[in-house]
Amino acid sequence: MEPILEEMIKQLDFRPMSFVNTLELAFQKHCNPENALSMSKYMKNNFPFFGIKTEDRRRLFTTIWKENKQEVTENAREIAIALYSKQQREFHYCAIEILIKELKGNYKKEDIQLIEKLIVTNTWWDSVDTIAKYILGEYLLEFPLETKNVIERFSKSENMWLNRSAILFQLGYKQKTDTTFLFSECLKQAHSKEFFIQKAIGWALREYAKTNPDAVKNFVLNHNLKPLSTKEALKNICCG
Repeated sequence: MEPILEEMIKQLDFRPMSFVNTLELAFQKHCNPENALSMSKYMKNNFPFFGIKTEDRRRLFTTIWKENKQEVTENAREIAIALYSKQQREFHYCAIEILIKELKGNYKKEDIQLIEKLIVTNTWWDSVDTIAKYILGEYLLEFPLETKNVIERFSKSENMWLNRSAILFQLGYKQKTDTTFLFSECLKQAHSKEFFIQKAIGWALREYAKTNPDAVKNFVLNHNLKPLSTKEALKNICCG
């Protein structure tokens, strides 16, 4: 278990829960070693898998969630941490989905500590991008006064995934997008050699271009972004 998660479990007075145990038994029963190998390979062998395809995983997960609805609702944070401390990637996906649904409209100010821990634990693009958009982004909509401090801290971090999250948290904000934050975060990381940072810049700008293509076009053409960022940002914009 990751040390930071072990410490969080202690702080939250964690206790074994039937939901987690039932879910684990169901995943073990439906494991597919052949699928597991290919799924792990796709994720650069960063994580082991049970080999349960997304549709089947969600079906099992949803059924067990409904059967333990009160327990999950009352212990969403603890359950998410418990799931995230396990090895198989399917558990991590379930943890994220629980937090997305159960915490929306119910975030606490101190939840940023949990969010940050999840971003830097079991890290890869699939988990980080979902957390950035649907958890970090939602949290900052509920606590807008925290945005400046949180995003500045994330963008200054030596952890590349926190940097990426600072760029991506406004995905889906549309008209609510704060362009000052968006453009400044892109410029802070504009010279990064990290593929995932260059890609994030392009993705964030391309997404906002659906709302304000002229603003994105002007920003890109007037700043020296990496070729990958530029290409991704302008993918759906005519620059003729």
